[in-house]
Amino acid sequence: KDNQEDKEPLFDTVDTLKDTLRIFAEMIGGQVDAATGEKSGGITVHPQPMEDAARKGYATATDLADYLVKKGLPFRDAHETVAHAVKAAQSHGCDLSELPLSVLQGFHPQIEKDVYDVLSLRGSLDARNTLGGTAPAQVRMQLARHQARLASKN
Repeated sequence: KDNQEDKEPLFDTVDTLKDTLRIFAEMIGGQVDAATGEKSGGITVHPQPMEDAARKGYATATDLADYLVKKGLPFRDAHETVAHAVKAAQSHGCDLSELPLSVLQGFHPQIEKDVYDVLSLRGSLDARNTLGGTAPAQVRMQLARHQARLASKN
């Protein structure tokens, strides 16, 4: 069999990836008109709607499970406890972080006041302080690294 024939799907994939990356770069950064140098398009970040969206959907449920596991609960039990807490939050029409401590303690007695540290969005982000994680220090480090890399190419 001709070696080139079996590589056709690979070549198609490479072409598609190149096009995708070009389009993605334009989507993120916008386009610069070669004649005028003016930039148009790109993404505009709106922090408040992003934060509001992040508060929906019980994004910190995993953090509550991790919290309970650190308190000594088997993960299966922690998962079940979190499921009950999420159902309660849904029925109250609120986020997990808005449930009163007494309600949370009704799901497990080892839940203490410090649970609110892990149920906040900031606490959730800060908890992932590993290389490439969501902690602000990690994000700043990655930004600096990539900005330096881009600057070295110019």
